[in-house]
Amino acid sequence: MQAIKNFIRNEDGVTAIEYGLIAALIAVALAAVVKTLGGQIKSAFEAVSAQMPAAKP
Repeated sequence: MQAIKNFIRNEDGVTAIEYGLIAALIAVALAAVVKTLGGQIKSAFEAVSAQMPAAKP
């Protein structure tokens, strides 16, 4: 019974798990932003690249 109580009170590794969850949340948020804004960013780069040949040095 004492071993079970010690296991429940043991907090080793909790911080690493928390950092892992935070990193996963950031990755999901970043993927959502890229998916949402990807088309707009592509359009902006295409517009800029279309005007580059017309630019004179």
